[in-house]
Amino acid sequence: MTEQDGHRPPPVGPRSAMQNTPNAERYVLEADAMRRRQLRSALLHGSRRTWREHRRVWPALVVGLIVVAVIVAALAVTEAFRKTEANEKKEQQQQDRTPSSAPATPGPKSSR
Repeated sequence: MTEQDGHRPPPVGPRSAMQNTPNAERYVLEADAMRRRQLRSALLHGSRRTWREHRRVWPALVVGLIVVAVIVAALAVTEAFRKTEANEKKEQQQQDRTPSSAPATPGPKSSR
C-alpha cells in the first residue's frame, strides 16, 4: 500500500474523522468554540470540576475577623481597667500624703 499503487494511507488526526461528515467545518468550529469556553471557564473558576466543590472562604474569613476584633476589644478593655486601677492607686497615695505634708494649722487664737 504505497502511493505508487494509487492508494494513499488514510489521514490521521481529527480532520480525518470529520472528512466524511457533511458539515465538517461547522463541527470543527463548534468544537473549537466549546474548547475555548471550557478554557475560559476553567480560568475563571479554577481547576475544580464543579462550583460546588469550592471551599467557602468568606464565612471563615468573616469568623476570623470577628475573633480578631473580640480579642483586640478584650485587650483594650483589660488595658483600660489596668490604667484605671493605676490612676486610683495614684490618687489614693496622693490623698494619703496630702494631710501629712500639709502645714500645721494654727489653733484657736486666744482673745484678749
